Amino acid sequence: MTLEDDARDYHRRTPPGKVEISTTKPTNTQRDLSLAYSPGVAAPCLDIADDEEQAYNYTAKGNLVGVISNGSAVLGLGDIGAQASKPVMEGKGVLFKRFADIDVFDVELDLEDPDAFTEAVAAMEPTFGGINLEDIKAPECFAIESDLSEQMDIPVFHDDQHGTAIISGAALRNAVDIVGKDVENLHVTFAGAGAAATATARFYVSLGIPRENITMCDINGVLSEARAEAGDLNEFTEPFARGEADGELEDAMAGADVFVGLSVGGIVSQEMVRSMADDPIIFAMANPDPEITYQDAKDARDDTVIMATGRSDYPNQVNNVLGFPFIFRGALDVRATEINEEMKVAAADALAELARQDVPDAVVKAYGDDPLQFGPDYLIPKPLDQRVLYEVTPAVAKAAMDSGAARKELDVDEYREELEARLGKSREMMRVVLNKAKSEPKRVALAEGEDEKMIRAANQIAEDGIAEPILIGRTKRILRKAEELGLEFDPVIANPYDGKWNHYVDHLYERRQRKGLTRTEATELIRQDSNYFASVMVGVGDADAMLTGLTHHYPSALRPPLQVIGTAEDANYAAGVYMLTFKNRVVFCADATVNLDPDEDVLAEVTKHTAELARSFNVEPRAALLSYSDFGSVDNEGVRKPRDAAKLLHDDPEVDFPVDGEMQADTALVEDMLSDTYEFAELDGPANVLVFPNLEAGNIGYKLLQRLGGAEAIGPMLVGMDKPVHVVQRGDEVKDIVNLASVAVVDAQE
Repeated sequence: MTLEDDARDYHRRTPPGKVEISTTKPTNTQRDLSLAYSPGVAAPCLDIADDEEQAYNYTAKGNLVGVISNGSAVLGLGDIGAQASKPVMEGKGVLFKRFADIDVFDVELDLEDPDAFTEAVAAMEPTFGGINLEDIKAPECFAIESDLSEQMDIPVFHDDQHGTAIISGAALRNAVDIVGKDVENLHVTFAGAGAAATATARFYVSLGIPRENITMCDINGVLSEARAEAGDLNEFTEPFARGEADGELEDAMAGADVFVGLSVGGIVSQEMVRSMADDPIIFAMANPDPEITYQDAKDARDDTVIMATGRSDYPNQVNNVLGFPFIFRGALDVRATEINEEMKVAAADALAELARQDVPDAVVKAYGDDPLQFGPDYLIPKPLDQRVLYEVTPAVAKAAMDSGAARKELDVDEYREELEARLGKSREMMRVVLNKAKSEPKRVALAEGEDEKMIRAANQIAEDGIAEPILIGRTKRILRKAEELGLEFDPVIANPYDGKWNHYVDHLYERRQRKGLTRTEATELIRQDSNYFASVMVGVGDADAMLTGLTHHYPSALRPPLQVIGTAEDANYAAGVYMLTFKNRVVFCADATVNLDPDEDVLAEVTKHTAELARSFNVEPRAALLSYSDFGSVDNEGVRKPRDAAKLLHDDPEVDFPVDGEMQADTALVEDMLSDTYEFAELDGPANVLVFPNLEAGNIGYKLLQRLGGAEAIGPMLVGMDKPVHVVQRGDEVKDIVNLASVAVVDAQE
């Protein structure tokens, strides 16, 4: 099947289309329906009648955008009419929801007259919190947006104009820095004089490029004053008319620093690229075929050619989805009256800055594992980079507040955390720990310090103020790798191969001499095994915590810290815990990594350790010891262990949290089963600490919850150790290392 056939099947699959309406409040009882509609709905209606601002508190208006078109200029299809444009507008709604959690009604108006169109949209202001105009032909689109922005008291944004301007503006910011040129000295040539080109040219002026340095061309050549005088230009293109004589695109590109293509494919030759100034910047954004291909532009010259297109199969895709969802998110959340130039510039600047940061592993994997690092081939973030939501959106909101467009004030730092929480419960939970870690950073030894992920994690840990990372490894290798990664930080390095570490040897020898370890062997372990080195570093107090496991099997990574650091004074056993986050629930699963066949004493101790861990995440523990039996319904040696563990915990005066067992998993998690069937149970709500009867059950259980239940997993977190130690899993991402470093810091604080 062709792509077109697949798309037709995709859209007509039951139910047809790509969007639906869903309820956000309970509708299960007669009372629910009375609250949702008549008679209860009258109360909020009357409140809104008294104060229209109450619509933002009582209705979905504050999170609802109208995507509105007449289908007169659908990308790649032209004037196909309002009805035929509906799949595109639904698609726009999907992007709003997917990337910024904004709800959309798509509205297709069969109106060609600009005044009639404007009147119809303006009449819908009570419905929406913002208006996204889409696929309206030029020059009518300019007047429609301008008139609506003037008439309406909510944000109006024509993405076809401003989206490309903002995203390419971010790319331009970074491209100019890479080639070492000044914005105010740039000479820019445009191919195309439609809505996107005109808006982009205006936006570049906002970024600091002098208007007189911009040459714009359309199908008839350079926009000149002679053409303006002849009435060949409209009021929106006339400001870019140049004083010199008429010319062609080829003439306009000679000596230009920047080429911006928003026209048709294949109109730029390699010779035209060679005529440009040194280290040219080429944004060939015609779709689906750019004005010149990426490879042809690169091959045309020997110096640096920075290239961007509108295509996803080339580097530097100028994709509007990097802009409109996050611009509207910020505008809606401060109840902005408009989307002004300051907000657009703030979005471009935030995107440019984000591209300079280390790229998450998940983003790299999503784009084929090719390296993504700031430079000529990575000027702007990728659309699937989730950080765009909480980096760009707060910048837009702040610009709205600073410029006077906002009707609601927000604390930008708190707002950033709220946005991050929209990405999932795990983000919300980790933010609690990250903030605790930042309040009192500790020294964290990273045993596998020569590994690229550990170096990147150390950079992020230091940059965010989470901890003071210590990379264990050879100094030259670590510094060289950091330079290759483009990381600008001065890492703290402990090199086992270079330096006087005899006191580390002494410590290890004293700990293990009665376990068959000789001094010679202790020396070799300190010099050659970074896990032993890091363990001793923590043991002697030169570091407060350690992380390892990225390049080792879990048991081999765990062995050195167990031998050198050992368990806490009040603990006989360590255990591995995963925190699993669902949409509205968090559970801690233990033991998933350490104890193979625990008895009741181990289960009881693991329960206490896990409850302490839950509290470090500000979760008040309710613990269930799991089995296939409910409170004695089966009686054998296996089910007696969790039952006896529960009794030990009930008899322990230090246990200050509800705990019970043995019980089945659904009994522990379903409140009705727990309260109706087993009203005698100690738990006053569904369990959030699940203690599995053995390692096999724990490992299988957490992985099933993760894969089939859609949970996000953080861990494994090692509990019960004398000093904080966490063993990451082989293949973990940088964010996992950073998360566990944060947990280790909080452990060390406590």
